Order: sequence, then C-alpha cells, then structure tokens
Amino acid sequence: MASILCQHWHACRLICELCELSSPAVLVCLTPNVSAIIACMKSRYLGVWILWASFVAGVTCSGEAASAQAAAPSDDAQALIKQGQKLNSEGKQDEALKLYHQVLEKSPNLYEAHLESGIALDLKGDYAAAREQLQKAIDVAPADQKNRARRVMAFSYTFECNAAEAETYEKQVFDTLLSKPDFEAAAGVANELARIKLECGDIDGAANWYKTGYDTAMRKAEMKEADKNLWAFRWAHAQARIAARRGQRDEAQKQIAAAKAALEKANNPDQAQFFPYLTGYVAFYGGDYRTAITELGKANQEDPFILMLLAQSYEKSGDPARAKEYYRKVMANNGHGPTNAIARPVARKKLAGG
Repeated sequence: MASILCQHWHACRLICELCELSSPAVLVCLTPNVSAIIACMKSRYLGVWILWASFVAGVTCSGEAASAQAAAPSDDAQALIKQGQKLNSEGKQDEALKLYHQVLEKSPNLYEAHLESGIALDLKGDYAAAREQLQKAIDVAPADQKNRARRVMAFSYTFECNAAEAETYEKQVFDTLLSKPDFEAAAGVANELARIKLECGDIDGAANWYKTGYDTAMRKAEMKEADKNLWAFRWAHAQARIAARRGQRDEAQKQIAAAKAALEKANNPDQAQFFPYLTGYVAFYGGDYRTAITELGKANQEDPFILMLLAQSYEKSGDPARAKEYYRKVMANNGHGPTNAIARPVARKKLAGG
C-alpha cells in the first residue's frame, strides 16, 4: 500500500485521481490551510510541479498495480490452482505440478502457485526443489500469509527430519505471534515445533519447546478453567511421551495419570482421541507392541503418524503383512503437515524394501 505525502492540493488531487484508476493504493494528502492552497495556485511553477507529481504518481501507482496483480490470482489462475489442489489430494502430484507450472508461466510471482508447487514436490519426495518453490512463496507472500508460508517451509524440512532448519522458520512464526501478542497461537506453534524435534530425535529440544508452549499459553489473560485444564492435559501428554522416549517408564505412567485427570476436568470430548494415542505411544516405546496396537487402534485413524506407529507395532510384533497395510495407508494421505512429514518418508522407505 503506497502512502504519498503531498503539500500541494492540485498535485495531490492529480495523484489521487491517477492512483484510483490504476491501483488500490491509499494516498495521504496533507493540505495545511486555504491560504496555502491559494499561494500554491498563484505559483508560476505550478504546472511543472503537477507534471513532476504526475510522473511520480504514475511510477508509484503502476508499481503498486503490478504488485497487486502479482499477488492476487486471476479467476483462471485460481481455477487451475484449485484443480491442482484436488489432483494433489488424490495423489496425482505430477499432474498438479503441470497445472501450477501453467499458472507460473503467466504469473511468475503468484504466491499460491509457488506454495502449492512446494507442497506437491514434498509429497513426491523432491525436497530440494520443494524448498526452492517455498522460498519463493515466502518472498512474495502477502503479509497475512507469511506465517503460513514459513510453517509450510518448516514442514518441508521435517520430511528430512532436519529439525534445526524447521526451528528456524517455526521460531519466526512463534516470535511474530508472541509480539502481537497472541499467546495461545504462539503456544500452539511452540508445541508443533516440539513435536517435530521429539520425533526427529532431539528430545531435550522437544522438552524445552513443550515447556515454552505451556508457559506461553499460561500468559493469556483471563483464561477459562476448561482451557487451563486443556493445556494441563497437553503438557502432561508431552511429558509422558518425552519420558517414554527417555526410557523412564514410571515417570511416563505418572504423566499419563496426570493427563487423564486434566482431560476429565477439561470435559472436552474432541480431545478424547488424543488419550489412546498417548497410551499407545508410551506402550510402543516401552516395547509392549500388543498394547500399542490396541490403544493406537482407538486413536484417530486419519492421522498418518498414528498409522505409522501402528505399522511399526505390527512390524515389531512379527506381522509384516499388516505392517505394509498400514504403511500403504500412510502413503494414501496427501496432507502437508508435521504428522505426514514425519510418517510419509518412513512409509515410502519401508514399502520400497528399506
């Protein structure tokens, strides 16, 4: 959005008229008083000033118009992007990429096309090419889409379990939200990063970010009691999984009990599915694969990470056929988030004989 300060009524008026015709720019025109206007009108250099102002306005407004056109997709481009998203959701990444390429040939700075191209390339396993597209998406993203683009880049690094690089982008989002301040949203991003770190083997880093997430959430003013209990559930849930990864069985069970108590107090049915995920997770890392299968079977069967844990549990139990069945279910998921970024590469490798 352009802002041009004018001390001259006629120049200001001309600039305003030009910009209204060519772009949605906002012009701030300052007219001190009537005397100043009359004085300006009597100036022998008025014509020169107006011509100069016209030139400046033309350059500024045409630049704004070009930026607006680059940022906002046309109806045709939007239709192609939607078709591409549908193809991508069906696992047809190559076909989706052809459509995104068509869009970018005509609109090389279109944020949505770069972002969706990066997503499709990640799902194909072409991570370097994906990040080239995602960096372009970050560069041209509108201000209100920067955080989304950065998170998608973080997920891209998660496909290769590069938690350090994922942290670079997630922390930018966290810091932005914290500065608003939007404590609850910032806490969610902290937990998201913590989970990436945990599943990529950085247990201490995960513990630090989960603690940051909980502490940040608690900074929200006048939080309802149910919400406090919900965050207590999440915090205990995280501590139980961390303890399980560290081989601390007693601590894991203690935190499971705390999570259950907090969940009951929260009285939030939507969170109930996350409890068997917790008990199944702890059982898996405790070597109790039969219990893991039973508990994880009660959790969200659309979550690729849970499907991966089920596959690994069957594998550990000596049932490779069922394991492959669940790995195929993972590969059938074409979402682009931390759970699929962690699960999909594992499933692809296992199905390829790795």
